[in-house]
Amino acid sequence: MNDLTTDHALAALRYQTAARDLERIVRNIAARYIVQEVPLTWRLLHAVEAEALADLGFASRHDAIMLGLFQRPSDLPYPETDDGVDFGTSTALPAVFAFAVCAYEEAARRAAQPVAQAAPLKRARAWGD
Repeated sequence: MNDLTTDHALAALRYQTAARDLERIVRNIAARYIVQEVPLTWRLLHAVEAEALADLGFASRHDAIMLGLFQRPSDLPYPETDDGVDFGTSTALPAVFAFAVCAYEEAARRAAQPVAQAAPLKRARAWGD
């Protein structure tokens, strides 16, 4: 393998690692709000983004160039209102926004599923019965 291929593979691996790290951070932040049943608004989405990107652990684990890849470009303005988040059919979302929206969508799907009735546990005895 030549050096250029190795460099690209290493860069891709570093990016994937940072993306997984950021996703975990965003999901943990979003979970705090989901548990409290706080709806996902534009204002909350911006707050989640700011907190996630300011995470000191994230910043210490990845270099500045990698961190810059997850910054939302300034020419992508989004509302900062208390209206509910709606991206319509758009699939071009900043990473933090996408992770937060996915966390909220998964929580909504789980909440919509009927709660399974747990069958009473029958205790097994070694001697039969």
